[in-house]
Amino acid sequence: MKRRTFVAGLAGAVTLRSALVHAQQPGRVYRIGALTGLPTTTPNYLALWDGLAKLGFAEGKNLEIDWRGYSLKPDELAGHATALVTGGVDLIQCSGASSFRAAQHATATIPVMGGTDDIIAEGIVPSLAHPGGNTTGVTILASELDGKRLQTLLELLPDARRVGILAGGDSVTPARLDALNGQARNRGVELIVRTAQKAEDIVPALDAIKAEGVAALNVLASALLFFSYPTILGRTTALRLPAMYQWPDACERGGLIGYGPSLVRIYGDQLSRIAAEILRGTKPADIPVERPTHFYLKINQKTAAALGITVPPLLLAQADEVIE
Repeated sequence: MKRRTFVAGLAGAVTLRSALVHAQQPGRVYRIGALTGLPTTTPNYLALWDGLAKLGFAEGKNLEIDWRGYSLKPDELAGHATALVTGGVDLIQCSGASSFRAAQHATATIPVMGGTDDIIAEGIVPSLAHPGGNTTGVTILASELDGKRLQTLLELLPDARRVGILAGGDSVTPARLDALNGQARNRGVELIVRTAQKAEDIVPALDAIKAEGVAALNVLASALLFFSYPTILGRTTALRLPAMYQWPDACERGGLIGYGPSLVRIYGDQLSRIAAEILRGTKPADIPVERPTHFYLKINQKTAAALGITVPPLLLAQADEVIE
């Protein structure tokens, strides 16, 4: 497998700042609370705890994790954020814009950290280099990658003239869609956009997109959509709708093609280090927001064959992994 490496601004050669100037307090137990719609067994969260253990923060020794903040429904985020603040956690770990907003609404002092699609556009922090306040983390470059995924999808299906866009109401903005529409027009492609505000909107949105006669689907970056991947994968399979995904790992569950960073790597390497810095005493305001450093292209040949798609040899050669 080939791997392409991108050194992206602030995410380059980061040292353990806090390791040099701070240290764990002997005998202290640090408490982390979570705000997420995903279960505790999600691989990226397991990678986070493993990464923290390697950096000296291990559950059962000096780390306590509030496990109640997993598998939350969107309407449960605010209430649990308040409970975490009342319970006096040392750090709130978030996933997606909605969880960040819930945490920030609940506290302006307890550190908040995690990953989200576009941390500036979502209004979570004012600057990558100087996030200020009590929040930092990793931003996934969602808006910048929308166009790259569309371009790759059109390399896979060069005759496509109408492409569906499934957006999540938790992260999509008019500016983001305008930019994507502009790129599509330059390629002579019409975009059919449907936005899901909640999980129950996804299947009707996919059915409506399919009814428009699209050749393929681009699933945009969104925590809501990511949490709903089983639903999306199942419905696109039933509709025989070729789809591009934000997360390459979708291909391992039957998705056709995916381009983006590795969540396991983001959580296991970057976010675990940021969390350790915060627990050692560095203020989130002094920790620049990072970007992913590695991006992967995965293609599922079995799914392509089932859809009657012949993947161009050049695209296969560019893939980091091909699932046969």
